[in-house]
Amino acid sequence: MSRRFQQLRASEAGASVLEIMMVMAIILILSSVAIPYMWNYKKLYKSEDQSLRMMDLMREAAQTALVKRRTIRYEIDLTDNAVLLIDESQNAPKGQQIKKIPLELIRDVRVDAIPTGVSKPNPPNYADAAYATDNVGHMIGATTITGHNIWSCRFKSDGSVVNSAGNPISANIYVWPPQTTGSLTPRNTAEIRAITLFGGTGAVRYWKYTGSAFTAYQ
Repeated sequence: MSRRFQQLRASEAGASVLEIMMVMAIILILSSVAIPYMWNYKKLYKSEDQSLRMMDLMREAAQTALVKRRTIRYEIDLTDNAVLLIDESQNAPKGQQIKKIPLELIRDVRVDAIPTGVSKPNPPNYADAAYATDNVGHMIGATTITGHNIWSCRFKSDGSVVNSAGNPISANIYVWPPQTTGSLTPRNTAEIRAITLFGGTGAVRYWKYTGSAFTAYQ
């Protein structure tokens, strides 16, 4: 009986190892299929993810300005490849950086120009965001940051959005994947997104490109 029992145990142990190896083989096969798919899926939606993060920060700037009764600068910094929130009530007139979120790598997503062959959202047919050297700068702690290539706007406590001169500003910002680094040709027109900021109210509209025109989604 003892030998028979040992043989049964050995047989069961062998079957268990075989089952484990089969399960591992199945996992490896599924992973080899799923990982490339997930990578391509993430790549496909990078412009959309970035657009939504940029809009969320716009809404945060508007809310902070309203609640704290302060002017909050929203800044797209191409030099640092990031979007910043700057409290202009601190260290005036430069302002103190209060938040920073990184953008996707510029080889993957551009935000500084409209892609070739694409017409701006119309209506409202607003001007596109124009980037320039920052001569005002901002503070990070006691350090002054200036001379970066930026586009900025200021959310006021009354709900309006203005430029550095205090005049209402509305603009389109485009978020899209270039075919190659620095190219103005999009890799895929279906991945092109746009954000329209309405200066009078601080409202934000989100657009997706259909291949021939922009369609509003928010």
